[in-house]
Amino acid sequence: MDLVTTLLIAVGLAMDAFAVSISGGATLREERLRWAVIAGALFGGFQAGMPVLGWLGGMGLASFVGTYGPWIAFLLLALIGGKMIAEAVRGDGESVRFENGATVLLLLAVATSIDALAVGVSFAVLDTAIALPAITIGVVTFAFSAAGVLLGSAFGHIMGRKACIVGGIILVGIGLRILLEHLFF
Repeated sequence: MDLVTTLLIAVGLAMDAFAVSISGGATLREERLRWAVIAGALFGGFQAGMPVLGWLGGMGLASFVGTYGPWIAFLLLALIGGKMIAEAVRGDGESVRFENGATVLLLLAVATSIDALAVGVSFAVLDTAIALPAITIGVVTFAFSAAGVLLGSAFGHIMGRKACIVGGIILVGIGLRILLEHLFF
């Protein structure tokens, strides 16, 4: 998988954490930089680890799916992206008060990284190495989450839902690209 696609996947996956970080940042009055680093580390760490777990589990499935890999990748990415868009449109986005402590952030980091687990399965099915994508996803999510906290503290809840919609569209688009490349190229 090329670097541009990997970066787009990373950005798409980071949008849930970005939206949560904006929401949490909007509640902050003090220690913004501290919470930005904490949120970035937790969200980025889980977003980097989950694709590895998904990839490890998916490697066992890869031999069974063979030529259906691009279809499976498309379906997983389309479902994940569609879910993100639907939740954002319905207003089901996460809201968090960072002052409640790192435990809340830890739970949100797990919750927002579940999608990355499915993406890891997609990488395995496509027989793609996982190290570079996992690192890229983690670094991008760290940056987006930290920036989200700082933006949220400055601008409030204006961007939260829009970020999830953009992330969902990116993931659906990548899934469609994988499928179209399989079908026509």
